[in-house]
Order: sequence, then structure tokens, then C-alpha cells
Amino acid sequence: MFKKNANKANLYDRCLGSIERIGNKLPHPITLFAILALLIVIVSAVCAAFGVSVTGELVSGGELKETTTEVVSLLTKVGLKYMFTSAVNNFTTYAPLGMVLVAMLGIGVAEQSGLIDTLLKYVVKATPAKLLTPMIVFLGIMSNIASDAGYVVLIPLGAMVFRACGRHPIAGLAAAFAGVSGGFSANLLLGSLDTLLAGITQTAVSIIDPAYEVNVMGNFTFLFASTFLITILGTIITDRVVEPRLGKYDASADVTEDASLATVSAAQKKGLRNAGIAAFVFVAFIVTCCIPADSFFRNADGQLLGSTPLVDSLVVLIALLFFIPGTAYGLTVKTFTGNKDVSEAMVKSMGSMASFLALAFVSAQFIKYFEYTKLGTVIALGGAELFKSMNIGLIPLIIIFVLFSAFMNLFMGSASAKWSILAPVFVPMFMILGYSPELCQLAYRIGDSCTNIITPMMTYYAVIIMFAQRYDKKAGIGTLVSTMLPYSVTFLIGWTLLLVIWLLVGLPIGIGTSIFYPAI
Repeated sequence: MFKKNANKANLYDRCLGSIERIGNKLPHPITLFAILALLIVIVSAVCAAFGVSVTGELVSGGELKETTTEVVSLLTKVGLKYMFTSAVNNFTTYAPLGMVLVAMLGIGVAEQSGLIDTLLKYVVKATPAKLLTPMIVFLGIMSNIASDAGYVVLIPLGAMVFRACGRHPIAGLAAAFAGVSGGFSANLLLGSLDTLLAGITQTAVSIIDPAYEVNVMGNFTFLFASTFLITILGTIITDRVVEPRLGKYDASADVTEDASLATVSAAQKKGLRNAGIAAFVFVAFIVTCCIPADSFFRNADGQLLGSTPLVDSLVVLIALLFFIPGTAYGLTVKTFTGNKDVSEAMVKSMGSMASFLALAFVSAQFIKYFEYTKLGTVIALGGAELFKSMNIGLIPLIIIFVLFSAFMNLFMGSASAKWSILAPVFVPMFMILGYSPELCQLAYRIGDSCTNIITPMMTYYAVIIMFAQRYDKKAGIGTLVSTMLPYSVTFLIGWTLLLVIWLLVGLPIGIGTSIFYPAI
């Protein structure tokens, strides 16, 4: 039995090693997009020289039209002129750019003030022992609103709290990691990821229908419900699979812990109270503004949802919902002493976006080249016609795309970078098949989230291993992946099954969003 298990472990480690080696050979995402953009230039010239074209039905303006699309070369006088003269405009009109930067101005203030860290600590500390596992998983899911708080605060905190309750600390670490990273897309609130992915989707949509507006809340309903599913599944796997497998923890082991991670001071409690009051006042103000029939948040038909000023204002409202409580908390606990500190927090949050700005520039060129050359349309039409001829239907299509996204995530960690590559191909394909861009985006988010916790390509993987080594000095990549694999498989199956049932029942995947294109 031991030899058989050892052979399985060796095979497992070899597979992980292969994934790690392949992933490590991939260039930096910025370099990768530059290479892809260059590849588009070359491929467009070759395809145009050979007269590559495709004929198929395009849905545009609510009508099906038989269309023949030919590839346009960038290696012509007109193409070269386009590349040089449009580079700046491609970047400044890149849809995710403004959305993400505005949202991060508010989220950055809440993060720099310490509000998010303290909120996580306080909720964990106030949770009864019987509800500890679901609360850890749930807070992990909710923490993905902020960029790093879940990884650097909640994951080590989960281990510490489990150890204090006489439970295995690595089980607590695993539960938190499963929520933070495995449930990355689920949430009860809109966050910066929603705006980022919606912006990338919007750019891809323009390949087929420039007039179509992607709804930022297009996945909200489904992901709201998914929060409870992932919490339940994460709790079951932690309590019935992971912790029993780990066995009893030797509490006498020498462990160095940062006690401040679990401590909430009186000043911090007061800060949380003031932040809560500020958040309540702000939400009450917005709700009050929405009530009048002629409210400036309503459209001409008096509606609040759909294509309305309220929905168009969501990014700003999200930023303010974090900025106002974050400022109130910071001023209370003295992390902010005045407007200068608040301004510095906003500057720091923009500083953390430097890599995103560099990536956005090359990503914008790649997507615009894809659009200009018509390669995206040709591939989408060809792929759509293939799926039509196969007649596999919506459910098999969704399952295939979820699995494909999950597989891609093993080799490339960045959710936005992968979506920037996949969206120009798959979003138009879904639209041509008669399905909405939001549905395509949702399927991608499920696959992308589920394998975060088993790929060494995930940015914080080395950090999580370091946390695990506090309690098991022999812990490594194999230890972490073998611990997290049950979560990954369960999330992938359960989450995909939920989406299938959701679609079969005909429930809306988002607010004011249809699964069909054009909406019916």
C-alpha cells in the first residue's frame, strides 16, 4: 500500500513539475502580448496574401446577415500607418483602463487605511467555533474585492485561528486559500475584477457589434448565488476531506506567529464602527436619490436597471463605497491624519497599478490589431460555423469552454491577461452563435477561478507555501497542490453544474442581462 501511494505521489510530483516548467518558460505577460501583437501582424499579411476569407451569419443590429469577411494585412502602407497613428488612441480608449483606475482609487484608500485588514480580523475573531470553517471560506471569497488583503492577511489568519481552536492550522490555511483564490470570481458585491473583465469584454464585442454595451452587472446574479455554493463546498471539503487527511496537529511544534494578525485594538473597533456609519449614510443617500420617479439615476422610461445612469455610475459608486468608509476608518485610527494622507493613499493605489498600465498598453494594441485585421471575425465565424455543424448545443459548449479556461489557467496565472487573449476569439464566437458576451465571460470566470489554487503560476503560490512551512517545514508545491486539489475538482464540478442548472431553469445570470444575443 505504501509503495502504491509512493508511486502515485511521484507521478503527481512529476505532473506538477511539468506544469511548473512549462509555466516558467512563458515570457512575462507584457512580453507575451508584444509577441502576440507581432504575430498578428505577420499572420495578417500571410492570410491576406492567400486571400483567406470566411462566409457566415453575423448578428448585428438585431438582424442575421450572410457576410463574407476577408483578412486585412497590417504589412501594407495603410496598415503600417494605422499601427503608428493609432497606438496612443488604442491605449487611451482601452475599455478596462478607466474602469479599473477609478475603482482602485476608492479600494486603495480602504486598503491603505487598514479598514479591510481589520474587518477580516474582527469578523474571524467574533465567529463561533462551529461556524469557523464556513466563515473563513466566506471571508476569503469576499476579500477578493481588495487586491491582496485575502492573501496576506486572511490566509495566515485562518491557520492561526484553527490552531488556537485545537484544529490543524494547514486546514485553516487551505480553507482561506480556497475562498480567496478558488472562489475568486464569486462575491456578494461588485469589485474591481467585474469592471476589469467587463472592459476587456467590451473591447472584444466591438469586433462584431460596436454599438453593444457590456453590462458591468452582467454576471452579478449568478456570482451572488455562487458565493453560498463555494462557501458550502469549501466547508464540506475542509471538514470532511482535508482536515481528516492531515490528522492531528502537534501543537507543541515550534511555530513563529505574528500575534498582531489576530488582534483588534479598541481604536480599530471604534474605526470599524465609524466606517460602518459612513457606509450606511452613503448607501442611504444613494437609495434616497433613486426613489423619485424623475431621479437623475433613472433613464427616460423611469427604470433603474439596464441601460440607466445608475448602472453607468456603478464604477464611481463602488469607488466611493470604499473611499468614504476607508477615510472614516483611517481618520479614527490615525493611519490618516488629514487630507494629505488620504491623497497619498490614492497615489499608492495608483502606484500599485503600474504593471497593469504597462500590460494595458500592449494588450490594447493586440486586441485592436485583431479587430483591424478581421482575424478575430474570421476565427469567430469559422469556429461558430464549426460548432453549428456539430450541433452540440449551449450546455456542451459552456462545459467545454469552462474546462478549456480551467486548463489555460494552469499555465498562465493572470485572469485579465488570459481574458485579453481569449475574449477576442470566444466573445465574438458566442455572439455569432446567438449567446451574450456576458455569458461567455461568466463561463471563463468559473474555469479561471477553480484552478487558481493548484497552479504554481498563481502569483502568491510561493507566499502560501511559506505560510504552510510555519506549521510543516517539509511543505512544498506538492504539499499545497495535493491539499488543494479536492477543492479545485469539487469547485469545478459543482460550479459548472450550478451554471448548467441555472441556464436550464432560465434564471438571469446578471441584472438586466440576457444569455442571448441580441436579447430576447
